[in-house]
Amino acid sequence: MWKTLRQIASVGVITEPPPLAADELRVREHLKKKILDTLGRALCIRQVDAGSCNGCELEIHALNNPYYNLEGLGIRFVASPRHADALLVTGPVSRNMVEALQRTYAAVPEPKFVIALGDCAACGGVFGESYASLGRIANVIPVDATIVGCPPTPISILRGILAVAQRDAR
Repeated sequence: MWKTLRQIASVGVITEPPPLAADELRVREHLKKKILDTLGRALCIRQVDAGSCNGCELEIHALNNPYYNLEGLGIRFVASPRHADALLVTGPVSRNMVEALQRTYAAVPEPKFVIALGDCAACGGVFGESYASLGRIANVIPVDATIVGCPPTPISILRGILAVAQRDAR
């Protein structure tokens, strides 16, 4: 042990210089500033499950964990459509959810945008149109963007939300 301590004392503290700020952090700060400058507040999203298998919801929950830091970007999910700027809709529209989805869409104040999340929301997926399903979201309410995948990854969901928010800001 004394040998190790003598070596530490003779050499001194050797450290690397601190790393430069990562480009990812600059992009995150830029996106946060752009969202806050555009809306003056956080981008508020109301998520609606129109009849999905919950695969997309699991990915949305993963998106809300600290790794992606959604709140740090200025994006948050809200419980009321009256507080939302956007609707994030998953699953094919079941016949039982048609009225609820239309009423939720009507409750979101203008300007608003709708994102269809997942293959089922985009085109009906494996469920398609049947006696129990009206198929894709666009059959019931207007859709501004779709994020495909079964289920889409959290990063692709984040990219889709940011792309629509930036397009809407112009």
